[in-house]
Amino acid sequence: MSLIVYTVASLFTATALLIFRRPRLALRDPLTASTCVSIFLGGLCFFCSAPVTLGAVNHLTHVPNFGAPMTYSVISAYSASLLILLINWRGGPAERVRRQVVRVATVYSLVITAVITLFALAHAPVERLRDLDTYYANTPYMREMIVLYLLGHGACAVITIYVCLRWSREVTGILRMGLRLIMAGLAVDVLGFECAKSTAVVARWAGCDLDRLSTGLAPRAAALGALLCAAGFVLPRLLPAALAQWHSIWDYRALGPLWAELRNVPTAPKPAPPRWQLPRGRLYYRELRILDALLALQSRCDGRVRETAYRQARGQGSPPGEAHFIAAAAMVVDAARQAGRPRPPQDPEPGSRLHTALFSDTGELVRLARALAGSPVVRAAREGAARTARS
Repeated sequence: MSLIVYTVASLFTATALLIFRRPRLALRDPLTASTCVSIFLGGLCFFCSAPVTLGAVNHLTHVPNFGAPMTYSVISAYSASLLILLINWRGGPAERVRRQVVRVATVYSLVITAVITLFALAHAPVERLRDLDTYYANTPYMREMIVLYLLGHGACAVITIYVCLRWSREVTGILRMGLRLIMAGLAVDVLGFECAKSTAVVARWAGCDLDRLSTGLAPRAAALGALLCAAGFVLPRLLPAALAQWHSIWDYRALGPLWAELRNVPTAPKPAPPRWQLPRGRLYYRELRILDALLALQSRCDGRVRETAYRQARGQGSPPGEAHFIAAAAMVVDAARQAGRPRPPQDPEPGSRLHTALFSDTGELVRLARALAGSPVVRAAREGAARTARS
């Protein structure tokens, strides 16, 4: 059991660190900060509830079952963090958001205070690492402490499901997907954790033994439900960034032929890029170098090459937009082959320049690269430039 909860806790911690990778920016954004706190507390719940952790805490404090109020307090704090995260996610007027956050924090602070107070008043000398809820279900003050933390966590789950259900009818796309994951996770939590724990405790009140629901089903359902909830909160925030990185990989590769054509063009020296970069960073530096090379080739561009290539592309059936990129690619190839020669005595006519502003967008550069790599018109221009260079 400890291995399972430690694994879930590790996944939660890794997710929180991934979102919190830029602390200064995260702390300025209430939504990012509350997301990190909620995921961190979710992982802390599982870490604290592990029998190994409970035994270590009891041993260090020399108080039998001291890990119980600690774990219940963390669960209550996690419940509050979920509601606060939902409030920040939903947004609205700043004053209303602040008022709702204060209200939730106050209620659950009282719950945590009551949990600790009830444990201090209770008499629980026998250490129970796995079945404390049912073992002390009939013990004064311990009984109330157990019921209180279950009610606090259950109320959080029901309120969050209700709010997410109403909100999911107003939104679409990835946000709705996230809300549905949250509802699924909380439904698993309510049915698998809350109901199992409550049934086992009530069975003890009635003199029956259904402890297996509390010790077997409840922890596994809590782990599954928490993972679904975390995915629902994180997915709308991380998936767009992940898709952007994925698209950057494809754009980086698509620009390969254009960069291979321009990499030997002399440009002003620039600081070396970082050795390790995410795909978007690598794409940025490749685009920067390509634009620098295109700018350096402006004085060598020949408008006649572009006009000839445009007519040829149109004659081969290319639409005007595609023919424009084919013509520009042919002129770039011709200019790149002349990069090692002495500069002409004067700049060419303005119509011959390659306006790099037209290719400042990633999509435009990708279209230019594809025209350069796949058009027979550009291939003919490259072969003609190579023959000229040899002669």
